[in-house]
Amino acid sequence: MLCALPQTLRPSPRPRSHLSPPPRCSGSRPSSPSSAGSIRRKVLQPEGRAKLDPRSDRDFYAFPRLVKHVDDGFLATLTDLYRERMPPESDVLDLMSSWISHLPPEVRFRRVVGHGLNAQELAKNPRLDYFFVSDLNKEQRLELESASFDAVLCTVSVQYLQSPEKVFAEIYRVLKPGGVCIVSFSNRMFYEKAIGAWREGSAYSRVQLVTQYFQCVEGFTRPEVVRRLPPSDAAGGKSGSSLLEALMRLFGQASSDPFYAVISYRNFKPI
Repeated sequence: MLCALPQTLRPSPRPRSHLSPPPRCSGSRPSSPSSAGSIRRKVLQPEGRAKLDPRSDRDFYAFPRLVKHVDDGFLATLTDLYRERMPPESDVLDLMSSWISHLPPEVRFRRVVGHGLNAQELAKNPRLDYFFVSDLNKEQRLELESASFDAVLCTVSVQYLQSPEKVFAEIYRVLKPGGVCIVSFSNRMFYEKAIGAWREGSAYSRVQLVTQYFQCVEGFTRPEVVRRLPPSDAAGGKSGSSLLEALMRLFGQASSDPFYAVISYRNFKPI
């Protein structure tokens, strides 16, 4: 049900085999109208979907967290990417959203619909015209019209999806032809709530995982990957890396969070 606003790490170098074998076909293969949006194959094995904390996600997120989960450098890069990929007057769905959407402040969108697990967080988001609450790990179907959004966004939350294939099929359904989906993430997470394939993966394997989420749904274009890494990470953590920097990274206090985004379009990428 849509609600109107009242004026409103442990990553291992080589991840365990929680994935199904990679697809033999690329995400850019033309699809027939009858198969578009269908799930080609499962990406995750059962153990790859498991979480350490078995509690309901609705219970875990019951208390509002009005904080930023990544640093300002990451968020500035994300806003710039939105500015580049989403034209004014777009209809936008902010999936797994919170109290802030990181949209370019100067860009006017026709409609921004938010989804999440905490109504209090969503109600405080000034960019949302409407919002709805649902648990995508319980029910993947979105109560939204087909082909109704120009853009679907998912920010630092994809690591919690236990049925990503079905969720990405729904993303495809609600996107207009030529609509874009931007999935962004870093190396931060609620460790106990992230799925096994993500917890035990590396930065590289996580990018590949999200790429496979798009590829497993018929009709998405070949995924694009955007990376923005801190200088020490880009250099492999060797050149110019001090003991202090190494300790900061160890305790999750690196000077800048690495930025990753995987981007795909429904049917075609507009010119």
